[in-house]
Amino acid sequence: MAHYLIKQRYIPLDKSWIIRMGVLDLLNGHEDTIQFIKQQEQLSDDLKVLYRASLAWKSDGPIDVGESGTLYRFLRFASWKLGLDKEFILHGSLKQRKICDNPEIVNYSLDELLKLDNGTSQWASASVLFGSKERIPNPPYKLRLSYEAVSHWKEQRKKGQCWEPRYDETILRQAIAFLELLKKGETSFVPQQAEDYCFARAFGLITKEGGESHWPSLRGHESNRITEMERVLYDAGLGKEIDSTDHRVVQAIAMLQKVKGKDIKVKCPEAVKKSWPQFWNFLNDSLNNFN
Repeated sequence: MAHYLIKQRYIPLDKSWIIRMGVLDLLNGHEDTIQFIKQQEQLSDDLKVLYRASLAWKSDGPIDVGESGTLYRFLRFASWKLGLDKEFILHGSLKQRKICDNPEIVNYSLDELLKLDNGTSQWASASVLFGSKERIPNPPYKLRLSYEAVSHWKEQRKKGQCWEPRYDETILRQAIAFLELLKKGETSFVPQQAEDYCFARAFGLITKEGGESHWPSLRGHESNRITEMERVLYDAGLGKEIDSTDHRVVQAIAMLQKVKGKDIKVKCPEAVKKSWPQFWNFLNDSLNNFN
């Protein structure tokens, strides 16, 4: 099933992985990310922003990071570390998020960085991408991904080759779990990281309290995902329109309504483009194409 979903282009490229490759390319004077993105037909909004930001980094003008907190923190950290004083343009909910604005954090340890901004691992990942050799035991999922990204990028460069892309494993796992629920009414899906929360909460695979305990950073995404999921779950239960602008909330509730056989009413269907531009095609085809 996984191979089929990827082959049919229902699963997007892993934006977290490619953003890390892009930042490593940018910091080391490579343009492979720019060329790679130019060749893609379907891109999440965050990867489109990566392309524009990679071009803008070379200029003296402001850098538009869209609504990507990951890209903003990575490039902000790099700007401080290099003493470049870059100007950034933020959009959507990113403008309202409480994000550290202290240049001194470039000297923090990874443990100290992991305490910032509701415990996001993005500042720590930025430090790793910029060359920190520090390793901490049992790192958060996305920090572990950053370790992998640096190792992969360096190994490929040593061989004179470009890095290799990945497809979004998180979305793939959720897609397969959704199809299991749709066809069998059950799944063995276990949430592994913060980006699994909305899906897992929608299907009762984790509690609100469990999400708060495991991933405090959920409060600092496109929405406060702890409270947003409770609000939208309640509204959906009453048959109301899904009015959230958070892509992961919209995806999770839409899949829940599909499994329940209920009408899906969404105010901002374009929100899914941030991470899963093929989402509505996948959902529309789910009853017929995945037997």
